[in-house]
Amino acid sequence: MPIFFTADHHFGHSNIIKFENRPFSDANEMDETLIKKWNQKIGPKDQVFHLGDVSLRRPEKTKKILDRLNGKIYLIRGNHDKSVLKPICKDRFEWIKDYHFMKVPNGPAIVLMHYCLRVWEKKHYDSWHLFGHSHSNLPEVEGELALNVGVDCWEYSPVSFDEISSRMEEKLSTWEERKRNRQVE
Repeated sequence: MPIFFTADHHFGHSNIIKFENRPFSDANEMDETLIKKWNQKIGPKDQVFHLGDVSLRRPEKTKKILDRLNGKIYLIRGNHDKSVLKPICKDRFEWIKDYHFMKVPNGPAIVLMHYCLRVWEKKHYDSWHLFGHSHSNLPEVEGELALNVGVDCWEYSPVSFDEISSRMEEKLSTWEERKRNRQVE
């Protein structure tokens, strides 16, 4: 079953279009495009880990949007998730947490949180950290196995584990060099 990650859809948030220079004329166009791009990548049985800031719409409208999205959705709470935490929406998620540490079968350990961390569980054992919140405004730290999975960084679509793996492979050589240099010091 494929695994995907995403964050920061901000369904219904007109101001995010201006703040992030999103290419949409209004929140309705943005919502429809984000739903379409989600469903182009995500199948009904795929797992999607959403790292927060799903929607700023009222719970009733948010529920209608959530019901249109494919996949099994796991939510890491963001700072703009009031509507998705209401009873009408909560059942759409497999679970809702503030933080999650996961191990991908035959893959890395991954720390999921809405906010970017400087240190995280098992970082020194090559675990990855995936986050959102900062949209496209936080520069990557060279060699750190941390990655922003927000839609503003991934053409407004969820990102697959394979896509993330490719990016992390590029980062891993720098990370391993930094570790070797620390051991020499």
